[in-house]
Amino acid sequence: MSKIFKKYLPLTESTAYILLALGEPLHGYGVMQKVDALSESTVKIGPGTLYGAFATLENEEMIVKVGEQGRRKVYTLTEKGKQVLKEHIRRCEILVKNGTLSKGW
Repeated sequence: MSKIFKKYLPLTESTAYILLALGEPLHGYGVMQKVDALSESTVKIGPGTLYGAFATLENEEMIVKVGEQGRRKVYTLTEKGKQVLKEHIRRCEILVKNGTLSKGW
């Protein structure tokens, strides 16, 4: 993983789920619904959090606006966003593996 991408890691849980949701083009409300479904209702993202994240992720070129549905802007992952998300998932897999192997609890 490039040092350029490592500056974004670790992702917050909310940001990771937003990026996961944007594996397909979606508008904000669609992202909120998909995050709820993907997280099995363990992560709730409100509009303020979501649109703040959209602005940051768009500025960092991890997502891009690909269209509009009426007043709704539709976003999707960029290649950079995909790479950052893949590295975050790899790191989480290491954590889960070590947690599963732990016998201290």
